[in-house]
Amino acid sequence: MALNVETLKTRALTALIFVLVMLAGLLWVYPAFLALFLVIHFGCWYELIKLLKLIHGKKFPVYALIGLVYITMPVLMIVDLRSDGNLFKGNFSAVDDGKIIPCAILFSIWINDTMAYLVGSVIGKTPFSKISPKKTIEGTLGGILLCVLTIALVAHFSGIMPVSRAIVIAATCAIFGTAGDLLESKIKRMAGVKDSGSFMPGHGGFLDRFDSLLVAIPFTWICLRLFF
Repeated sequence: MALNVETLKTRALTALIFVLVMLAGLLWVYPAFLALFLVIHFGCWYELIKLLKLIHGKKFPVYALIGLVYITMPVLMIVDLRSDGNLFKGNFSAVDDGKIIPCAILFSIWINDTMAYLVGSVIGKTPFSKISPKKTIEGTLGGILLCVLTIALVAHFSGIMPVSRAIVIAATCAIFGTAGDLLESKIKRMAGVKDSGSFMPGHGGFLDRFDSLLVAIPFTWICLRLFF
């Protein structure tokens, strides 16, 4: 298949803008973080309701309640992490900077996705799931291992967090982020659509971009509550 240069340019520009906006929200002031995840929250809700309508017709309100668990709860949890645990009156005593853990979560997911794609492209042979035929066991395992290794090395050499916490965050995000990707793929397949939306030209919608994040956040939050 011939390479479409214009499509490639569109995808690259969209991806660059997406990364810059995400980094600004993550690293700038607290209100910017809240604004970023408010947009993500309502964007994901809008797309989820559209998908549920396609799956269940007009009887979607009951099923839409799942959005409270699937979308709203994870957003509240990452805001809690950014707030040093103060949103739910928690006490993350070892958290010195609320920006670090949200960044670690996002970067773990991005690294896992990238490494899984690269490893799968090179040595991937065994299909991982019928839900997403392009995923392979080799790519999935390679993504998880390289994600954990990368985040652990960054933590070790930068000193921004204990290596043990970095490993827990990376492993949790890689495993449950993959599960989140499969879950959203299943929902789209049931709805009979390729993408959840079109807010990012060439990359799909909000749920396409944040499916891994939405499932990874609750499990990461629980691990931090239990062990740190």
